[in-house]
Amino acid sequence: MANPVRRRRRPLSFWLLGAVFAAFVLFLYGPMFTIFVLSFQGPEGGLTFPMRGASLHWFRQLWEGIGVIDIGAALRRSLALGTVVMMLTVGLSLLAGLAYRKKLPGGTVLFYIVVASLIMPSIIVSLGVGLMFRLLDTGLKTLLEAHAPALLETFTTTMGLFSSGLGAQLTWTLPFGLLIMFAVFNRFNPAYEEAARDLGATPWQSFRHVVLPLIGPSLVGVGMFGFTLSWDEIARSSQAMGDLNTLPLELQGLTTTVTTPVIYALGTVTTVISFLVMGLTLAIVAFWQSRRR
Repeated sequence: MANPVRRRRRPLSFWLLGAVFAAFVLFLYGPMFTIFVLSFQGPEGGLTFPMRGASLHWFRQLWEGIGVIDIGAALRRSLALGTVVMMLTVGLSLLAGLAYRKKLPGGTVLFYIVVASLIMPSIIVSLGVGLMFRLLDTGLKTLLEAHAPALLETFTTTMGLFSSGLGAQLTWTLPFGLLIMFAVFNRFNPAYEEAARDLGATPWQSFRHVVLPLIGPSLVGVGMFGFTLSWDEIARSSQAMGDLNTLPLELQGLTTTVTTPVIYALGTVTTVISFLVMGLTLAIVAFWQSRRR
């Protein structure tokens, strides 16, 4: 009886690539897990190991507030801005995807202009947006001084969360949304729409009952991208938010002043919210696909 064939040994390249992947996972999730653990320290806990007790003390401290910074207000601002960015990213990406299904005059140039935002340094984009709105403020002040001096006393600035801040973040989220929708419509079979029109469906009915159910999971993914990219954006928001900061900007400022695990508690809360958004997105996609089947 012949001996069984020996199992083929793994080549050295397999183990080297495995080690690189293990290091990648460690550097990706290790800091997050460390912050998560240290945020549950006792009242005497510090910023490093070993832990000193276990409690929810620093989460209670976070809820009560950190100095002069209102974390609750910053959290609400980030949630509101992220929701608006998400809706605009989904809507504009969908409209652009539909428009590019047909030959669009100047569409190639417009596409490269939009996508170029991804390779531009984020801080330069932020400075440019801030400078543009400051120039707009100067022009409006000159106009009000000449024609409506009474309104000049109440005018402060056009920079704000839903003006300059919203524009700065859309320069980051929209290109991702457009690329996803272009890929979706590139493999979309127009025969489904033609069949619907042959059965007497109007263009709106064809879109509502045929196109939208097929691209729905992709739209949910675009929405998740829009919200999560807005949720943790710092560089493009740093010079464009005006007087009110989002939660990531407040968190960045706290890293130089707060020396207690309360900063880890805040990091844990923001991470949990991100995972909840991703979990909700996956649940919606699964529900949509099951309903479509």
